[in-house]
Amino acid sequence: MSPVTSDQPTLQKFRLHETDTGSPQVQVVLLTDRINQLSAHFKSHKKDFTSRQGLLKMVSRRRRLLAYLKDYDEGAYRQLLDALSLRK
Repeated sequence: MSPVTSDQPTLQKFRLHETDTGSPQVQVVLLTDRINQLSAHFKSHKKDFTSRQGLLKMVSRRRRLLAYLKDYDEGAYRQLLDALSLRK
């Protein structure tokens, strides 16, 4: 996964404290960033099936984290979806 950088405005918005890397909101932001990077990678590397398998695992992990967040804090869930433009 990409290292946690402080220059990501979305990441700063959802951190609970300065060194937060484990809250569900931060994990979803980081996974979304990595998923977007891999999606761009696949536009030029169509036969990279090993990385595609990793992408599918990340999408599944993000889906589970979002389901957890929806059950326990629906306000944060809605705010996260709007900020990341995940659902239409």
